[in-house]
Amino acid sequence: MTADGLGFAEAELSHDAFLGGRITLYQPKSGYRAGIDPILLAASVPARRGERVLDLGCGAGPALLALGARVPGLSLTGLERQAAYADLAVRNAGATGIAARIFAADLREMPAELRAESFDHIIANPPYFQAADRTAARDAGREAGRGEETPLADWVRAGSKRLAPAGRLTMIVRAERLPELLDAMQGLLGSLEVQPLAPRTGRAARLVLVRGRKGGRAEFRLHAPIVLHEGSHHVRDGEDYAPRIRAVLREAAALHFGASDQ
Repeated sequence: MTADGLGFAEAELSHDAFLGGRITLYQPKSGYRAGIDPILLAASVPARRGERVLDLGCGAGPALLALGARVPGLSLTGLERQAAYADLAVRNAGATGIAARIFAADLREMPAELRAESFDHIIANPPYFQAADRTAARDAGREAGRGEETPLADWVRAGSKRLAPAGRLTMIVRAERLPELLDAMQGLLGSLEVQPLAPRTGRAARLVLVRGRKGGRAEFRLHAPIVLHEGSHHVRDGEDYAPRIRAVLREAAALHFGASDQ
């Protein structure tokens, strides 16, 4: 952090390319760093030009900006409680040339401006681990990004309140958190769908994408797993993403729920 504690010094930042160079993000070298998870989240959102999107806990902006790069003409808003990361999201949006509003605030205490708005899509990549179940990271930013302080139910409640009628909330969580997340969504959202993400063929899903719709009435859908890597085990140096996932990560392709891309 800088001497005033409010941001990152340049030497603490890396400048990393995503989506085959379509976007580049400044992010801390030793704090919370984006992996493929926010990119998969962004790819799964069925947004259309002109729609409004809110990213809860946007960090430095990887999911929000990846979605903006794939679908031009969206109205993008991010909310991030860590001011240093919110500042990075502002910087990354400007450097990438994708217009986005970023608010530095807790999702449980949203600014009045946000509470007066509604959104067609709300996305979230909340911390994966319950704080009591793991050893805290030394870096405060990494810990805030990985260790839960705000219960999943609060994320769902905040998101559902800000959804427009028929709007969708899409989240990515670890598979073991799925029962908790579905329980939180019950009564607030309908048309619930779960898309498991398995690391390899024959392996159990470690991550799940979960989507619900405000006012939705469709039956619950558990889709066949999407496999992230080719083969049953790693056999060579370098990445071995499945073609479908490689297209998402390198070409900004969409990731549709369901076993087929049709």
